[in-house]
Amino acid sequence: MEKTGIVLEGGGIRGAYTAGALDWLMDHGVTFDYGVGISSGAFMLCLYMENRKETMKRAVLDYIIKPDIVGPQALLREGYWVGFKKLFYGYMRNLEQFSVKPLKDAHANIEVGAYDLDMGETVWFRPEDMDDEMEVLRGACSLPVVTETVDVNGRHLLDGGITKMIPIERSIEQGVTRHLVITTKPADYVRKPGPPIVQEIMKLVYKQCPQVAADYKVRHINYYNQMGIIDDLVNKGEAVLIRPSRTIQVSRWKGDPEKVKELYELGISDMEARKDEIFALLKKD
Repeated sequence: MEKTGIVLEGGGIRGAYTAGALDWLMDHGVTFDYGVGISSGAFMLCLYMENRKETMKRAVLDYIIKPDIVGPQALLREGYWVGFKKLFYGYMRNLEQFSVKPLKDAHANIEVGAYDLDMGETVWFRPEDMDDEMEVLRGACSLPVVTETVDVNGRHLLDGGITKMIPIERSIEQGVTRHLVITTKPADYVRKPGPPIVQEIMKLVYKQCPQVAADYKVRHINYYNQMGIIDDLVNKGEAVLIRPSRTIQVSRWKGDPEKVKELYELGISDMEARKDEIFALLKKD
């Protein structure tokens, strides 16, 4: 049986590109049988499934780039360089009235990946596994060292991108036969090994969970393995890979508002440019 799926990479502020791509999908009424997301891709996936287009747009063009989310203000307030409590509680829950309850009520067939420090692996959460306080979702976005480890019912969660940057394997495991994959890096992107100093810091910070530093050390290898799987699927006509068609200088945690907006609009225009491929993959007129 044919089954369509959407696969979303993370990327922090670069997730503005994903948001633009999802904007296009919402405008065209495109849905999928299954969805899976990592880090900011997990966050965007939930907003997409709730059809929260304007909330998503404000999240990437306004909230995430505010100085109280990344930098000294966040460090003073939350004790970490990235202040996800402010983002999820202050902006998303209180200001936007966003929650995962609609996903639970709809029994949405999506999963978000989070790294379980105690298990030493990336695990998967469906809407029914998520808490109304959005702690699971916050944990799924929490990059090591610079953000807080999130405790959910005794489980210590971090960003699932430690091992699963582009969760194509999970989509295949769930029986998806046609994949739309959206990544946040252009074709000429080179993922280098993690700096040794970061590996040593992780060993100190997570000394009770040594597997996380070991996984971080081979992160670049996992990335290219995942890209290899995607390239093979694309060659067989079983996937379409959407990625930035040009380089816009926006980093994971820093981006000029105009550049971030440009990246968002590039997501929309790249989808429009490849709409025939996308519709052919999904067998839509």
